[in-house]
Amino acid sequence: MFDLYWTPEAHDTYQTLKSSPSLLKRYKAVRKTLQLLAGDPRHNSLQTHEFSSLRGPGGEKVFEAYAEQRTAAAYRVFWFYGPAKDCITIVAITPHP
Repeated sequence: MFDLYWTPEAHDTYQTLKSSPSLLKRYKAVRKTLQLLAGDPRHNSLQTHEFSSLRGPGGEKVFEAYAEQRTAAAYRVFWFYGPAKDCITIVAITPHP
């Protein structure tokens, strides 16, 4: 099990999703993604893959996990391993462009 750390931007986005009734469905999808990510970052439903155009602050590989699929502006979670062993940092939670 991984501990989740957040960038301020990712935390703000998560809180916005959580507090907005119109975004409840997206909040639940992102929450489930984060739960799966903490349990097993390679869980098949996350479709995790490296996001090569972005690096962590220490040059860490950044990965993308799917929170939603087959929907307009589907949400994605960007993350990297660290800052310590058994930790994952959530970099951003964003709609797919």
